[in-house]
Amino acid sequence: MTTLTRASGRTELQLAAEASREALADAGIDRPDAILSYHLNDSAPVLYLARELRMPELGWHNEIYGGGTQSASILADAAMLIDAGLAENVLVYRALNGRSGKRMNALGLKLGEGTEEQFTHPYGMAGPVHQFALAGQRYLHDAALTDVHTHAVVAQSRAHALRNPRAVRRERLDLPTYLDSPMVASPLRRLDCCQETDGACALVLTRADRAPDAPRVHAVVRGGGSGASTMDKADDVTRIFSGHLAAPLYEAAGMKPDHIDVALLYDAYSWLVPRQLEDFGLIPRADLPVLLHAQEIAWNGRVPVNPHGGLLSEGYVHGLNNVAEAVRQLRGTGTNQVPGAGVALCTGFGGSYGSAAVLTAP
Repeated sequence: MTTLTRASGRTELQLAAEASREALADAGIDRPDAILSYHLNDSAPVLYLARELRMPELGWHNEIYGGGTQSASILADAAMLIDAGLAENVLVYRALNGRSGKRMNALGLKLGEGTEEQFTHPYGMAGPVHQFALAGQRYLHDAALTDVHTHAVVAQSRAHALRNPRAVRRERLDLPTYLDSPMVASPLRRLDCCQETDGACALVLTRADRAPDAPRVHAVVRGGGSGASTMDKADDVTRIFSGHLAAPLYEAAGMKPDHIDVALLYDAYSWLVPRQLEDFGLIPRADLPVLLHAQEIAWNGRVPVNPHGGLLSEGYVHGLNNVAEAVRQLRGTGTNQVPGAGVALCTGFGGSYGSAAVLTAP
């Protein structure tokens, strides 16, 4: 990873190249034979990066349009290339100037793609925060969770980040300070929203026999359904991607919730943490108020969540930085290392659709 900042002063290509070179060096590889990335028209093109890496030729390469939903499933795209014999070493990266460059905090009216937004925009759906605030309001009510519990989520994220030199937010957060934070769209305060940051993250995937001591991609699923992304058509506006993907993921992995040692959850907004904990069977809904308040999602708690601080505190590289921390945890070199971590859950959020992966120690 590059340093995460609010103003990098660098191009997305420069950020992508730095993170990619570090990932390749960590893997002991001079050049990949395939490159994958995902973006929202806010990144460095794959071909530009290949040229920057001085690659004389390039094999399979692809740019996937999408944001956080791709952070887990792009691992499967790389794995399928390797399994099909189309590549041996796949470089995956995400680079963006998410604070100083193109930001995601608003949606505009337009024709063509996104035309339906003109019918929801007048009712306050001006961007992702407003959209997922509506879903969050309903979920928190149904789950009997209050701002005391959303504070517990953010406060634990900050506490984890205290020991993470990469994190952009490294301060403790008490309840009065949290409650004084400006409300963006009820129930989401400014502190309930992830950090918009500049930076890049890169990973290298290769055949298991070439890296016998490396963490493995064990299972990945992608999908979703009607829900928080299309609220005017949803039977349940609170049903996000995890409600659709938890069962298929455990079936694909041949695992149960109690196999998960550490959860790297896509925490774009604070309420998404309890929602995913419930959906993935890690904490029953009835137990959420007590366990969140008791900080049982700490790195040394009952269900460790984002021991590096996650997107709420470390920074926002569209979820790929969470996957990088999963790798560190499985290597035993993580921030706030979870003792004996052998199975990591990684998730990618985009409303009612997304992806999820299980990574395992070798």
